[in-house]
Amino acid sequence: MKFLVDAQLPVRLSYLLKSIGYDSIHTKELTLRNATPDTTINLISISEQRILITKDSDFWDSFYIQGQPYKLLLVTTGNISNKKLEVIFIKNLEKIIELFENYSLIEISRDAVIVHQ
Repeated sequence: MKFLVDAQLPVRLSYLLKSIGYDSIHTKELTLRNATPDTTINLISISEQRILITKDSDFWDSFYIQGQPYKLLLVTTGNISNKKLEVIFIKNLEKIIELFENYSLIEISRDAVIVHQ
């Protein structure tokens, strides 16, 4: 499973996913870095079959309207520390991976992992 971590999320999240063995890139690693347009992020997600991890609700809209990105993990934790975000991901990652086998739109909050269809 491959991931693309969007600009509003810390690079540390991408490093965490890599340390667990997943193929993960952060938008800072792209040519235009965090200035990469959403349309380009969607195209990368689709062409490389990467699950986009973002806080940006614009991707929620583009997923429903255009079917882009490839798959989407919307982070709705609000503003929290990077450490707390990492704890939430570590706690829920196995479940998220399992859900992405059958679903394309998942939301993660401080308290829950929610599947949207």
